[in-house]
Amino acid sequence: MILTDDEKAMRDGADGPAVAAAMDLLIRYGEALGAEKLCDTRNVAGTSTQPSPVKAKLVAEGGWNKAFAVLNLDCDDVVEIPDMRVPTCQLQQGFGPDSVGVVPYPKEFVELQSDAEAFYGRRGVNILATCTPYQVGNLPVRGEHCAWMESSAVVYANSVLGARTNCEGGTSTGAASLTGKIPCWGNHLPENRFGTHLVEVDAGVRDFMDWGMLGYFAGGLVQDERPVVTGAFPRPDLVDLKHFGAAAASSGGVELYHLPGITPEAPTVEAAFRGPTPSAVHYGLRERREVYETLNDQGRSTDVDFVLLGCPHASIDQIRAAARALDGKRLHSGTQLWIMTPRALKAVADRSGYTAVIEAAGGRLLADSCPAMSRVAPPGTRVFATDSAKQAHYLPAILGIEAWFGSLEDCVDAAVTGRWRGDLR
Repeated sequence: MILTDDEKAMRDGADGPAVAAAMDLLIRYGEALGAEKLCDTRNVAGTSTQPSPVKAKLVAEGGWNKAFAVLNLDCDDVVEIPDMRVPTCQLQQGFGPDSVGVVPYPKEFVELQSDAEAFYGRRGVNILATCTPYQVGNLPVRGEHCAWMESSAVVYANSVLGARTNCEGGTSTGAASLTGKIPCWGNHLPENRFGTHLVEVDAGVRDFMDWGMLGYFAGGLVQDERPVVTGAFPRPDLVDLKHFGAAAASSGGVELYHLPGITPEAPTVEAAFRGPTPSAVHYGLRERREVYETLNDQGRSTDVDFVLLGCPHASIDQIRAAARALDGKRLHSGTQLWIMTPRALKAVADRSGYTAVIEAAGGRLLADSCPAMSRVAPPGTRVFATDSAKQAHYLPAILGIEAWFGSLEDCVDAAVTGRWRGDLR
């Protein structure tokens, strides 16, 4: 790799051993990827505070300095971790103190995470604790090189915001936070940001649920390439686009998509592609039905123990919609409802009265994590229902439970009646 003088100095220890270890990791990483150089970045979204048994062991042996060195720098030495060189945020993590007594999550993990937040916060890590950092203040500008983790965050940053990031890991983001560098390859290069497949929507996209199903179809079609979606659908909002991208990143590995005339790098279909426009794959009522049936092929029992909303983390508008749907109702005695959201938006929901309505119905508005991230659900859960194509895809495999996928209304009905009665309308 071609290194600048500043990068060579960091590698050689001018900024201390932790930065040298970070630069060594990035050089090895970049060479393995075939990158010719490093990009400058001033926006890192990674993970360092979330607890685990391995992390607890490392902290007991050498404190948070050792835990970060081993897990985020691939360094076996105990090195002093300095302040982050560039703006850095913590993505979703484990459940926080408000989950105690609600979520079956180890109390010692809650305490370990609180300790981690204090350590990293003093070093310049903003504890946003969400898979949707763009909803709570981290908004990179178009063309900005970033180093982000989390598939739904990465696809949103690339596609909707026009920023440039690959789907990074805990080590590469840890190294980027101390150096302001990341290998310049993949989505950082303009030639890798053009569309590869054209999806023509003929019918069947009307609302939030439909955007998730369309994303699931597109991801299954293109896998880790780049769909360009056009045709008969209303203009999507933030919630629709995050749902579409999360679903596409689940059924496939989509990190970038284009909606001509909507997303910033594709003013037209022609601009979305480099070269001739490929033949279109059509999405209509038949494909919509097939996707719905695929997402619901893991449900057998209609007795629902658990309803999960907010994946990716719910926006304030989604929380308000859930509160309106629950207003005056009461959950079934054998069914729990969790709504996941960023802690900053939970504060808004608390002040706006939405949390009180949700809790009066027996539901819970929870922050910082999700059942897939922390691998927990209410005790005894066998069947869950969700409005998230991503959670319907992942949670059965993670927790060994059955899944039903549907609309917000279907999910609230399941929470109130304890039965799944959803269908495709």
